[in-house]
Amino acid sequence: MSEPEEVNSPHPPPYSEVLCKISGRRTRFAAGTKAGFALSLMNRKLGIGAPVGLYIESVKEGEEPIIFGPSAVLVDYGDGWNLQTVSETDFSGIGKPECVREVPTPIPSGKNIDGSHSTRTKTALKPGVNLVYIAKVVLAFVMMFMLGGVFMLALDNLPELILLLESSMQKHV
Repeated sequence: MSEPEEVNSPHPPPYSEVLCKISGRRTRFAAGTKAGFALSLMNRKLGIGAPVGLYIESVKEGEEPIIFGPSAVLVDYGDGWNLQTVSETDFSGIGKPECVREVPTPIPSGKNIDGSHSTRTKTALKPGVNLVYIAKVVLAFVMMFMLGGVFMLALDNLPELILLLESSMQKHV
């Protein structure tokens, strides 16, 4: 009894295989992996100074390529279709198409895509944290301490207030 061939199997493989055209390596990703994660992982494996992948596409000779956005799930379309990365070098010599914008892919190494260090200094503030936010936090602390001071004064003077109320109640009785 022979084992069934994978090619004739009605079920697709439980992984997607992406060719990194820059390094020439194929990487397998589990079913359901998003293209943005796959591209980020493959870009991290590239050497310093190497061009990075911009996006992943599925290609077949004689067919229009299928481009995967960062949140798209990688899909193997079957015979003849291959998943591969696309980089800036794929456009050299033929002119860049109008529809492709140069958007750098974030690399966690702290260096620019070309391997040089950034000339701008990075601020200690995270995105979404600005001076207005900090001013609001400081104002909230000031208001808390002022409210605490009011309550402290009220509690310090509470015995005198009770005596005053008792004496005024006795005069009216």
